[in-house]
Amino acid sequence: MTNPENMWQCQVSNCGYIYNPDKGDRKAKIPKGTAFEDLPEDWKCPVCGATKKSFRPLGGPNAVK
Repeated sequence: MTNPENMWQCQVSNCGYIYNPDKGDRKAKIPKGTAFEDLPEDWKCPVCGATKKSFRPLGGPNAVK
């Protein structure tokens, strides 16, 4: 199971999608095991289309509050 520090949540209002590296992103053909940091720079949230800059980690120093 992935630690919260490795899971990232979209901060766009009414979204809240959580990127889980254990699952990847089937829609964008991102394989399981791909860390958030290793996603392509042009990757977008599969729910709302937000960029990577709209995501915050679920755990750690820059965690979602």
